[in-house]
Amino acid sequence: MARSARSTFRVPADPDLAAIDPRGRPVGPQDKSAAAEQMADLATVLDERQEALYAEAVGGGTRAVLLVLQGMDTSGKGGVIRHVAGLVNPQGLTISSFKKPTTEERAQHFLWRVRPKVPAPGQIGVFDRSHYEDVLIARVDSLVPEEVWRGRYTEITAFESELAEQGVTVVKCMLHISPVEQAERLLARLDDPAKVWKYNTGDLDSRARWPAYQQAYTDALRETDSDAAPWYVVPSDRKWYRNWAIASILAETLAELDPRFPPATVDVDAERARIRASVIA
Repeated sequence: MARSARSTFRVPADPDLAAIDPRGRPVGPQDKSAAAEQMADLATVLDERQEALYAEAVGGGTRAVLLVLQGMDTSGKGGVIRHVAGLVNPQGLTISSFKKPTTEERAQHFLWRVRPKVPAPGQIGVFDRSHYEDVLIARVDSLVPEEVWRGRYTEITAFESELAEQGVTVVKCMLHISPVEQAERLLARLDDPAKVWKYNTGDLDSRARWPAYQQAYTDALRETDSDAAPWYVVPSDRKWYRNWAIASILAETLAELDPRFPPATVDVDAERARIRASVIA
């Protein structure tokens, strides 16, 4: 029996990012063509499950899904939003982006800017970066003392447990990219007039701190992975494989939730008869 995407990409108890191949294809399609075929099937599944989740909430349900996307610059968070989140009805989708904290945000508790963005019942929420910036960039750029960012692991775990208790299923994906692939994508941005606007000279500052970021990610994965809010490390050098993997993880998560359409609250036969008997003046 084929391994599921969730079991394949779930982060090990003692993560070693160096041991995970960013170009790996450990399960699923092995080429772009096969991935495209499977993405078509996943699109149907995701659309149906998301609609059921939305309808469930209209009927009084309280469940939602939060997809957290983290990764180095150019790892493809925007691509996932377009090619995976874009497969579902926008009416049931919310997207929030978190950058380096502003002066105002730094004056508040680090979860202050995150809590209002938690998806409402029936929604699939996507975080393009997230509260994890506060144990990643805040750590690498020394925005706060070590005792502060280390203490945030416990606060994050408690926050995500709180979300789970409220009915929010948290799915966290680290888009694992190699420095070689990142360099190629940065150069591609400079070569394409339609993409050069994406280029940020600050990306090179982060790139220069690659080992520090890899260590920060490793520690965050280890300290905050839980069954209530699991981490998945997704090989992301191949864009098509990255998209397939995250779509599969999301589809498996929704299948386990098994959202149901609420039962009819009207006499269906009587309403059908009324419609047929109605006259348009």
